[in-house]
Amino acid sequence: MKIGGFTLIKNGVRFDYPIVEAIQSLLPLVDIIVVAVGQSDDGTEDLIRSIKSPKIQILPTIWNPELKAGGAVLADETNKAFAGLPLDLDWAIYIQGDECLHEQDYPAIREAMKRWKDAPDVEGLLFKYRHFYGSYDYVGNSRQWYRHEIRIVRRNPEISSWKDAQGFRKNSQKLHVKAIDAWIHHYGMVRPPRVQRQYRTHFATLWHDQDWIDKNLPKEEDFDYSGIDSLAKYTGTHPAVMKDRIERLNWPFAFDTNQINLSIKNRILMAIARWTGWRIGEYRNFKRI
Repeated sequence: MKIGGFTLIKNGVRFDYPIVEAIQSLLPLVDIIVVAVGQSDDGTEDLIRSIKSPKIQILPTIWNPELKAGGAVLADETNKAFAGLPLDLDWAIYIQGDECLHEQDYPAIREAMKRWKDAPDVEGLLFKYRHFYGSYDYVGNSRQWYRHEIRIVRRNPEISSWKDAQGFRKNSQKLHVKAIDAWIHHYGMVRPPRVQRQYRTHFATLWHDQDWIDKNLPKEEDFDYSGIDSLAKYTGTHPAVMKDRIERLNWPFAFDTNQINLSIKNRILMAIARWTGWRIGEYRNFKRI
């Protein structure tokens, strides 16, 4: 099998993305990684080059400020990275700058790619998600967090990133996918509180103009992690590539997991999902086969 990887990043140093760890978690699985590095002023490209792997190909890009609707610039940049991969790949693995694969899942990922390599009706592979919040000790467990998403696709020019780059489509149609027993560890909500506030404001500019930001985002200096509806304690392990970053954590965050700030309706829906695995009304950007 020939496997490629692709990702995107911009201002990864300023906003404390675990982009090095994301790429390192992908390296053992792929033959090549295309990293679309948006024009940055904080040494992001040098950071990527510091990984020093011959598998990495840096693709310098300029983000289009006109693509604000629905965060479309993220899909545009993802598609640039995807298009930079050779066409003779069997599979392409996508990872975002705040996501990591766990080495414990490598055998399952490899087996799934091998098993479905020659099944053209399988257009992608679906991962489960752990969304960490506030620190590396808590995960989101309410309905606001998506539970699955496509992270491996065919290297097919008809496949492209969808909307804000959360998933993929083929000619605007949902991909037919197989679910695999592997996880994406998502660390987008684990940053120093001040950096998280700065990141949130910056990220909002990909969707909204300054007037909207001034009216709708709080003006506090530090992000308030306490305003979350429900979390669960994480008792598993993290990817080995995250060890040093986790040890450098230098801000406190504790959460009473018995605290649930949900409406009665959402409490009931959450209980149904916990008991049955069925999340009523869940959005799915894919078709399982």
